[in-house]
Amino acid sequence: MERVSLTDRDPSEAADGVHLALLAGTDAMNVQHFEIEPDAVVEEHSHPHDQTGYICEGELTFLVEGEETVCGPGDSYAIPGEQPHAAENRGDETVRGVDIFSPPREDPDWRDD
Repeated sequence: MERVSLTDRDPSEAADGVHLALLAGTDAMNVQHFEIEPDAVVEEHSHPHDQTGYICEGELTFLVEGEETVCGPGDSYAIPGEQPHAAENRGDETVRGVDIFSPPREDPDWRDD
């Protein structure tokens, strides 16, 4: 069994105001913690991984195929692999949550360590 605490990781700043930290993982999936500051933007991108997530604090606006979806505390979401998507924190509160990727993100380009 692998146990990884958020305190074991130093988050990387993937974009201005967007902080990511890879946590526990297996051969099939991994978990990533995120913090997105007010007014921060995750530019449109895609990746081969299916991405599911859960919002713990704040509200995050996702932009997918010209549609906006706001997710707040207690909301989960799913984005299929290769689906272009973006996200924006339009609120006054830092958004905190977790993403799960399958297959796992082994060495994303935003990672500092």
